[in-house]
Amino acid sequence: MIDLYTSPTPNGHKASCTLEELGIPYDVHAIDLTAGAQKTEHFLAMNPNGRIPVIVDRENDDLAVFESGAIMVYLAEKTGRLLPTESKARARVMSWLMFQMGGIGPMMGQANVFYRYLPEKIPTAISRYQNESRRLFEVLDRRLGESEWLGDDFSIADIANWCWVRTYRWSGVSRDGLENLDRWLDAMKQRPALRAGVQVPIISENALKDETTTKAFAERARGNVQT
Repeated sequence: MIDLYTSPTPNGHKASCTLEELGIPYDVHAIDLTAGAQKTEHFLAMNPNGRIPVIVDRENDDLAVFESGAIMVYLAEKTGRLLPTESKARARVMSWLMFQMGGIGPMMGQANVFYRYLPEKIPTAISRYQNESRRLFEVLDRRLGESEWLGDDFSIADIANWCWVRTYRWSGVSRDGLENLDRWLDAMKQRPALRAGVQVPIISENALKDETTTKAFAERARGNVQT
C-alpha cells in the first residue's frame, strides 16, 4: 500500500513510527544520503526538495507525500487514528506537532551540525543551539506535568517530538531534572511499534556506544552537511 523512502534520522523515524503505530503495510526503500541518492531525478520527482522521508501511496493513484509532518497528518487522516477530529483536540495535537517542526527539530538539528559535524568548533554556536534545545525540553516538561500526553491522548504529536528528543545525547543536550519528560520518554519507548519504527531502515542504536562508529558516522554526515 505504502512505499517509504527513508534514512535512519529523526525525521525518517517520524514516518516509520507512524506507519508502525497505525499498522499500515509498507515497503522500505533505504536512501543513502551520503551517496546523494536523494538528489537523483527519480527521487526529486517525488520530493523536489531532495529530502527524506517521502511516501508514495499506491492505493491513492501513486500519490507522493513529502515533509515528515505532512506525511504524519496524511497517514493519520487516512486511517482516522492518532489525530482527533474534534476541533479543540485537533488544534492541540497540531500545535505540538508544529512545535516539533518549528522548534525541536530545527534547534536540535543545528546543535548536531555545530556540535558533531562541522570540523571547526564554534562554542557560541554550539551553546546557542544546545541551550535553546534545552529550553524547548523544559516547555515539553511543563506540558507533560499537566497531561500524560502532549495532546489529550497519544497522537502523532507525541511520535514527532519523541523521534527527536530521544536523540538528545547526540545533540549534547541535557535532560537533567526534567522528571515529566523522563516519564514520557520511558512510556514512549515501551511501545512496540515505536521500537520497531526506529529500526527502519537499519538499526542504528549503537551509534553512540562505540567511539569509532560515532566518529565514522559524524564524518559521513559532515560531508553531507557541507555539500
